[in-house]
Amino acid sequence: MDLDVFVATHQGEWARLDALAGRYRLSGEEADELVTLYQRATGHLAKVQATAPDPALIGRLTGLVSRARSAVTGARTNAWQDVARYYTVSFPAALYRSRRWWVPIAVISLIGTVLIAWWVGTHPEVRNSLIAPDALREMTRPGGKYEAYYSDRPASSFAAQVWTNNAWVAVQCLLYGIALVPVIVVLWGNVFSLGLGIGLMASAGRLDIFLGLLIPHGLLELTAVFVSGGLGLRLGWTIIDPGPRTRGVALAEQGRAIIGMAIGLATVLAVSGILEAFVTPSGLPTWARISIGALAEVAFLLYALVLGRKAAAGGEVGDLAEADRADLQPVAA
Repeated sequence: MDLDVFVATHQGEWARLDALAGRYRLSGEEADELVTLYQRATGHLAKVQATAPDPALIGRLTGLVSRARSAVTGARTNAWQDVARYYTVSFPAALYRSRRWWVPIAVISLIGTVLIAWWVGTHPEVRNSLIAPDALREMTRPGGKYEAYYSDRPASSFAAQVWTNNAWVAVQCLLYGIALVPVIVVLWGNVFSLGLGIGLMASAGRLDIFLGLLIPHGLLELTAVFVSGGLGLRLGWTIIDPGPRTRGVALAEQGRAIIGMAIGLATVLAVSGILEAFVTPSGLPTWARISIGALAEVAFLLYALVLGRKAAAGGEVGDLAEADRADLQPVAA
C-alpha cells in the first residue's frame, strides 16, 4: 500500500473526524457523521497496522480513534472544563433566572432593616427592654463589642469562622426552602440582628463607625444571603406551582440547581469572609474600605445580571449539562 496516496485520500475525513470529536454539542446529522467517520478511521488504523505499519501514522490514527471513541461513547469531559463551565455558565444563569425571587427579598429585607433600626434607635424604652443600659454602653463604646468583633482574633481563623457561619445560614435557606416558613424565619433573624446593631450604634452616635465596619464586607455577604433565601423560597413554591412538568420532575430540576447554587454561594461567601477578616479591620481609610466592598458588590451584580443574562439567553437554566440529564417525556405547555 502506498502510504502517501492513502494519507492524501483520507486526510479530509480524519480532519473532519478530529473537528467533530472536539465539539461539546453536535446536531443529529453531525452525530451520525461522527459515528460513520469513527468507524472508517478504525478500519483505516487496522489496515495500516496490517499492511504498512508506519509508527508515525499508527500513532496519529490511534490518538484520533481514541478521541473519537470518547466522543461517541459520551465519556466525561475534563473536570476542569466542568468547573469552568459551572462558574462561567451554570451559576450566573441560575442567578439571573432566579432574580425575580432574590431581588424582591433583598428590597424587603433592607426596608425591614431600616424600620427596625429606626424603631430601636429612636425609642429608648425599646432599647431598655432589649438590653441593659450598662451592657449597651459596653457594646457601643470605642473599642467595644461591635468594633472588637472584627479584630480580636487572627485574621485567617476569623475568615474561616465567618465563612462557616455565613455558609451555614445560606445552606439553611436553601435546604429549608421546601417548607417555605423556615426560610422566612432565617431571613427575619438576619434582618432583626442587622437592624438591631444599626439602631444601637445610632443611638450611641456611632452609626458612621458601624457602617464603616459593616459595608466593606456586608454588601456582598447580605447579597449572598438574599440570593439563598430567594432560591429557597423558589424551591418551596415549586411544590405549589410546578409548571407544565410533574411535581416530581420540577422538584428534581430545581433541587439540582439549588445544590449547584450552594457551591457558588459558598465561593461568594468565602470572598466576603476574606473581606471581613482582612479589609474591614485594616488600617485603610474608611472610604477605601467601603470602596473595596462596593466594587466587590458591583462585580457580583454584573456577574449575575450581565453574564447571567447572556448564559440564560443561550438556553442555560443552571441545571446539569444537557448530556448529563435523564431523558424527559414531553409535556404540554
